[in-house]
Amino acid sequence: MSAEAKAELDRHFDWIADRLPEKGARFVRWVRQPTSRWVRIPLALLLVLGGIFSFLPVLGLWMLPLGLLLIAQDLPFLQRPLANALGWGERKWMDWQNRRRNPPGEAGK
Repeated sequence: MSAEAKAELDRHFDWIADRLPEKGARFVRWVRQPTSRWVRIPLALLLVLGGIFSFLPVLGLWMLPLGLLLIAQDLPFLQRPLANALGWGERKWMDWQNRRRNPPGEAGK
């Protein structure tokens, strides 16, 4: 697949790792390494499965995108659609943050 999509996924992984506590960030960096493939694939499948069954207690919908993000490291055909979806989500998040900080009616006050 394209190096562009891979670079975009790496950027999102770095964004996630930067917001985690040190132990969590270290785990994310470790699980992304090529040598961690045998841990990453089962972990990704468990996260996707947990996201599908998010209606059960303890499991949540947050598990699905995280599992897809991990599995995309090993399945190149998922990289571009996932990078596009994450980019769209990031743009929506930033728009929401900007609207929250600068409400439209308060600009002239």
